[in-house]
Amino acid sequence: MSPKHRYDVLIIGSGAAGLSLALRLPESLRTAVIAKAELTESNTYYAQGGISAVLDAHDSVASHIQDTLGAGAGLCDEDTVRLVVEHGPENIRWLLSQGMQFTRNEPADQGYHLTREGGHSHRRVIHAADATGKVLEETLVERLRARPNLDLFEHYNAVDLISARKLGRAEHRCLGAYLLNRESGHVETFAARFVVLATGGASKVYLYTSNPDVATGDGIAMGWRAGCRAANMEFIQFHPTCLYHPHAKSFLISEALRGEGARLKLADGSRFMPGFDERAELAPRDIVARAIDHEMKRLGSDCVYLDISHKPAGFIREHFPTIHAKCLEFGIDITQQAIPVVPAAHYTCGGLITDHRARTDLPGLYAIGETAYTGLHGANRMASNSLLECLVFGETAAADITANLARAPLAEGIPPWDESRVTDSDEEVVVSHNWDELRRFMWDYVGIVRSNKRLDRARRRINLLRHEIREYYSHFRVSNDLLELRNLADVADLIIESALRRRESRGLHYTLDFPLHDDRNQRQPTILIPESYAPKG
Repeated sequence: MSPKHRYDVLIIGSGAAGLSLALRLPESLRTAVIAKAELTESNTYYAQGGISAVLDAHDSVASHIQDTLGAGAGLCDEDTVRLVVEHGPENIRWLLSQGMQFTRNEPADQGYHLTREGGHSHRRVIHAADATGKVLEETLVERLRARPNLDLFEHYNAVDLISARKLGRAEHRCLGAYLLNRESGHVETFAARFVVLATGGASKVYLYTSNPDVATGDGIAMGWRAGCRAANMEFIQFHPTCLYHPHAKSFLISEALRGEGARLKLADGSRFMPGFDERAELAPRDIVARAIDHEMKRLGSDCVYLDISHKPAGFIREHFPTIHAKCLEFGIDITQQAIPVVPAAHYTCGGLITDHRARTDLPGLYAIGETAYTGLHGANRMASNSLLECLVFGETAAADITANLARAPLAEGIPPWDESRVTDSDEEVVVSHNWDELRRFMWDYVGIVRSNKRLDRARRRINLLRHEIREYYSHFRVSNDLLELRNLADVADLIIESALRRRESRGLHYTLDFPLHDDRNQRQPTILIPESYAPKG
């Protein structure tokens, strides 16, 4: 039986990585873009700060490289860093050619406004006010809708990848994916010459996160189950400043505020960052997040405060209109008051291992954006390098797919999804209970500060939870909540295992049992290999 959907390229995910890749593929290729919710609902849409690139005459590629290596705490792959940084300016020019509107200096003929964020030694972050991701996402979606070769599927959630070996065939290749149509409730089969995982990160594995609900590690989990290696999953970036308010859900307070002079303060108005790092508020995110966590625990405080009210009111409203308006909704006028903030899980620095052409261990399968481990971020992502990484590897993946299309025939005889031996669940409460338990123990035991004791507790709980989920998955029809829970549990297992293997503190991984760096034994990525791993060739 032929699959219902047949494509040259299947892109699962609709953030900057997936959309930019789709736009760079030749119009002769039939391409599908899959979005779990609305097309624009992605981590990209909520990215406020901007995109880092060397665009100023006083800046240099060498400086951007050194800043990135420094933030990565000795674990960045230098070749990858150089590749990404060197391709930065041309990718900004590509975005401008697509109609992207960045904020200009006043007067406008003085070029684009560049801001500076934590870890950067120069102003090199180009932005669209404080809503760069929203403008970027909407710009790319508008261009996509005009492309006749692109089919856009909203409200589809990927279930699993289809590989030749899973079907009992001798070849070693990805052939497509099964996807749940969330509106009909049925699983549909998508066959493709190439599959691209661009599903974003996994920060919803934590109780408190800046991420939207779709960030459940789907691509990482599916790739792992299909036999792809993963790396550096212990390095979860906690953004230092999310709005603390009982009615504010996952609202990020951009690092750009600190780049423009905002100061972190305690309830009594005193600053504390200078006591932790000479760069104070402009230190990398791991240092700032740990400092806030330390002060909150020391004082028993619910939050700390970010204050930019010493800047002119007009400057604040012009540069941070989104944050200003959102805070006003909660009765906080940031031109006059400090903003209550707390750290929250923000970015997954690890992921599926890829090469410089975004290829995973499974031929025919690519991973880009936050789903991938490229070596760019090392032990800590420097601010605004993430959107740049999406664009650069979207570009390299598109080039590799185009070059290899003739050697990738469309698979035949892929069986449809089999629901004949399952029933509708009458115990959905199990899913919601396990979801809540998972996110709570990950926050408590595998958060900003860790220990062997906490990690061991987390490992015992995740083993029990994954057993329950596998049993539930095998007996009942899949639902969106069940698929997300299954993926989050698999990703949580990878995070815990990686954290247990790293017996030192470095970057985003801080453990009370090993508080120092161990450059002699631990200065390499943490690589996890699944039982189903099969090397290429």
